[in-house]
Amino acid sequence: MGEQHAVKFPQEVLDEYAALGIDLPALFSAGDLGERMDIRILEASADRVVATMPVKGNTQPYGLLHGGASAVLAETLGSIGAMMHGGITKIAVGVDLNCTHHRGARSGIVTGVATPVHRGRSTTTFEIVITDEQDKRICTARLTCLLRDADQVAAGA
Repeated sequence: MGEQHAVKFPQEVLDEYAALGIDLPALFSAGDLGERMDIRILEASADRVVATMPVKGNTQPYGLLHGGASAVLAETLGSIGAMMHGGITKIAVGVDLNCTHHRGARSGIVTGVATPVHRGRSTTTFEIVITDEQDKRICTARLTCLLRDADQVAAGA
């Protein structure tokens, strides 16, 4: 946990943020909660966000991957996709998260892949599919985010 790893971002997006002096990989990290859960963002664009998370340390009392952990992974991925779509002038705020848990996982690493369902001016919706190491679907989630103007958020509106 806490070790650095390279996130794959589109070069034009890296260039846009670098011109503003913004460290994009740090900005679009999984945050404190994601760090505690050892979520590792592997790839991030408005078209696809991929991350992994270990089952160990993210289980419920029966030893299965906690449904809340899957929800955190899903919301992290969908939010990053929404932020990538909104660009530097928008802030993404999750407004609806739905998760269907298909099967349990007791060990190993799960992988989440977020792809857009809708990308508008004021909202985005991403589908997030979480699979185990055998590529069996653990969870299907859908996240809708509101895109707010960054200036309004900074002003407290």
